[in-house]
Amino acid sequence: MKLQTLVDFLPRPLDPVRSIKIKLALLIVGSGGIALGFFRWQIGWLPPRTTITAVVLALVTSQILAHGMTRPLREMTAAAGRMAKGDYTRRVRATSRDEVGRLADAFNRMAADLAAADQQRRDLIANVSHELRTPITALNGVLENLVDGVEHPDPRTLRTALTQTERLSALVSELLDLSRIDAGAFPLDVEDVELAPLVDEVIAEAEVMAAALGRGVRFTVDLEPRIVVSADRARLHQVLLNLLDNAARHGPAGGEVGVEARVLGDHVVIEVRDEGPGIRPEDHARVFERFTRGERAGGGGTGLGLNIARWVVDLHGGSIGVAGPGSRIRVTLPR
Repeated sequence: MKLQTLVDFLPRPLDPVRSIKIKLALLIVGSGGIALGFFRWQIGWLPPRTTITAVVLALVTSQILAHGMTRPLREMTAAAGRMAKGDYTRRVRATSRDEVGRLADAFNRMAADLAAADQQRRDLIANVSHELRTPITALNGVLENLVDGVEHPDPRTLRTALTQTERLSALVSELLDLSRIDAGAFPLDVEDVELAPLVDEVIAEAEVMAAALGRGVRFTVDLEPRIVVSADRARLHQVLLNLLDNAARHGPAGGEVGVEARVLGDHVVIEVRDEGPGIRPEDHARVFERFTRGERAGGGGTGLGLNIARWVVDLHGGSIGVAGPGSRIRVTLPR
């Protein structure tokens, strides 16, 4: 460690030179000159023609070899310039296994990650704009009709305006949750939570939401007695409500949504099912991505609920996924 610190403070006389090929040439000439000077000092004589020929051959060879060594660096410079303008498609060809090759591989991975992040940013802006536009347009229409006297402020009209306002509020809350997740500021207040009373609270809230949708959904519960989990009560409530709301929206009208929970070793397994046709196997992972909504009857919500549910479950050290066949989401939490 001390040797590395000492090396860091050594002078760097070649830093002003802008070409690594010229640096290599200067390195060969300088090291060779020092060696030849020492040799001359020892014996007092050198063959000048042989010396000049050796130096020229060394310089030519170094430039030929340096061209292949520095090509990935030049490509990285060009690719970085295009990245600054928003083009993340350029990749660097690297065949060597040295530090430059490893740097090129790391550069390519970074470029791919930046391209994915940029696409996610574009998708986020497009989806958020769409999600905001729909309730704002509906709310604007209701208010215009009220102002123009086309409609009167009766309970039905006001309920429509309230529904759109609640949709906006839910979207803003979920976007705030996503921002906390991305910032790594998603704290948990873990405590021992008895599952049965929590499920009863969630179902009572889900019944109100399902009634507002006019779906006529029935909720059933099948829990093992006295199940206790170590969890953040508010966040677990959020996960279960998201799952129940998702099932009510995507299941058939007048269908049944069931909640089951059991203890399996050191884990608690919670499953939410509906009577829909199920989720296609190729969509099992995609349904937990942001702004992915089901294509079944009833329409989707904001497309953020399952993504947030996955993050909350992951923070608890558990797992969430589709348990086929059918429409069944399984949450596994440590006891």
